[in-house]
Amino acid sequence: MSTSWLKQAPLPDTPATSSIKTNDMRLFQQANDSTDLKPEAISPYKDLTFPLNVYAHALLLQENRVDYLHYGLFQENQNDLGAAQQFSTDLLLRRLPAAPCRILEVGVGLGTMFSLLSQKGYQVHGITPDAQQIAQIHKRLGTQAQVTCQCLEDFEAAQDSFDVMLFQESAQYIEPLIIFNKGLDLLPAGGSLLIADEFALRRADPAEEGLHLLDDMVALASRFGFELVEQLDLSSMAAPTLDYLLRVTALQRQRLITDLSLNAECLAQLDESNRLYQKKYAGGQFGYALLHFRKKQQPVWRLRLLEGNQIPDMLALFEQTFGHAMTPAQWQWKYGAGRGRALGVWRENRLIAHYGGIARKILFFGQSQTAVQIGDVMVDPAERGILTKKGPFFLMAATFLERYIGYGKPYLLGFGFPNERAMKVAERQGLYAETGRMVEIEWQPLAKTPQWLTRLHVVDSINAEEAWIATAINQCWQGMAADLHDALVGVRDWTYLRDRYLRHPHQYYQLVLVINRFGRKVRGVLVLRHNPEGCEVVDLVASLQEIPLLVKHARRIAGLSANQRLFCQITENFAAYFIAAGGIQHELPIRIPANAWSAGPAPAKLRDCWWLMSGDMDFR
Repeated sequence: MSTSWLKQAPLPDTPATSSIKTNDMRLFQQANDSTDLKPEAISPYKDLTFPLNVYAHALLLQENRVDYLHYGLFQENQNDLGAAQQFSTDLLLRRLPAAPCRILEVGVGLGTMFSLLSQKGYQVHGITPDAQQIAQIHKRLGTQAQVTCQCLEDFEAAQDSFDVMLFQESAQYIEPLIIFNKGLDLLPAGGSLLIADEFALRRADPAEEGLHLLDDMVALASRFGFELVEQLDLSSMAAPTLDYLLRVTALQRQRLITDLSLNAECLAQLDESNRLYQKKYAGGQFGYALLHFRKKQQPVWRLRLLEGNQIPDMLALFEQTFGHAMTPAQWQWKYGAGRGRALGVWRENRLIAHYGGIARKILFFGQSQTAVQIGDVMVDPAERGILTKKGPFFLMAATFLERYIGYGKPYLLGFGFPNERAMKVAERQGLYAETGRMVEIEWQPLAKTPQWLTRLHVVDSINAEEAWIATAINQCWQGMAADLHDALVGVRDWTYLRDRYLRHPHQYYQLVLVINRFGRKVRGVLVLRHNPEGCEVVDLVASLQEIPLLVKHARRIAGLSANQRLFCQITENFAAYFIAAGGIQHELPIRIPANAWSAGPAPAKLRDCWWLMSGDMDFR
């Protein structure tokens, strides 16, 4: 049941408030009259997590009993809540093998399904991470009930311990990769995964949604070696549940607030969320489905989220693939503190492929959004020859795009810097589409002649915390952002520059402010990298009209540093600003991809719109 997987609901006016969903226990039918409780019987469910306590107490007030905390599936002309909920449960029971088979119920709710299964002779074990639900089950069924307080990802049992894994409105709260990996571990060949739950049916809104996309769930199951036995669309039968919930919370509002010590605004936010769900059900964006998968065989490769204890494996694969090491400190700088996501592919116990992404705040045609930079894409050379849709690269890339990029996902856009070979493979598989190319602009260094109207100020770790520096850099960024309101550009404010350049664990960058000698106005920011290839402008922050001035100062710095040349890399669509400053353009074998696999902004809309420099590459 979804009840067992509900996360703590946010308070009103927080960004996550819209995610307070009735999905986990949307209880319901048309209600008519309220039922008063005796004073001594008030709110036995008060300690349940919000909004579970609301749903359970509302049912108790309205129906004078609480058997289930899941959707009812209403048949035509039916308006009885109990019958609708029982129909939902019976739908699952009819798809179980004959007793006694072994069942893992993932999300036990109040224990009604668990009790039914036990009575029918099944060997059933239930799990939920909610201690309050465990307490409710022990009160109802006794402490001998085989239920444990665990998340699925932490549940361990011997190989092939169960014949069925049962998810009744709990799968939406669990990472699908965990569901199918646990299925491979716990089920024998021929074992079943049974899921009844809400899903997203289509997506067209950039705002992140919590529900798994149904098509993606089915596709992922196939990649893990599960056969789809049955798929039922139950959306029209489940939707009346929302009508009931809104009606009963209106009828019982004051009792709910009083008995549960609720904040009235919190209850109003919950109602608003349910009205939004009503609208999405009516518009075909959300739905309810039953999925029955059967395990066919163990796949050759296993796809998993990369965990912290597997970082050494990733670092070893990185060195094997690229011929140089990534240190743990560099991994932390890139992926740590929730900045990154990564998938790995294993053959038995050996990591043979990796696909990573690093979050990046961007302006999407002037609007704040979040993108992800794809990086550290690597496949063990021994496995690299398989470049079909059954190979490890496709397995990682398609799953990453489905889980993380596009409408309703954590990141609206993805970008990266693949070489020609990698890009062609991804295009052929339908994963990426090209939106632009990188070029290199080159200048000759200048002599040491000073610039009388402007001067330079170097920012380093010693003076970086001076307040005026952050203010000045942010003003430069605001000017640049205004000029790029019709483009896609990564945020380049003070916080980003500090974390990206001054806090890099190994690489030294020279961060220089160009300032008027009179009036002290900061005209722009240069980020330079000195290496054997010359002096590189890896980044700059300024209004676009200031680019010639910044390039002139960069050429002077290159001359002062005895560099043989100055160069920068920039997306081709913005190269004209640098050529106008006396530069010569050279082609590079680097293309800019966009997600072509999952629903999101069309690649054609993004074509020649990115402002990207070599500083946007995590490896330079």
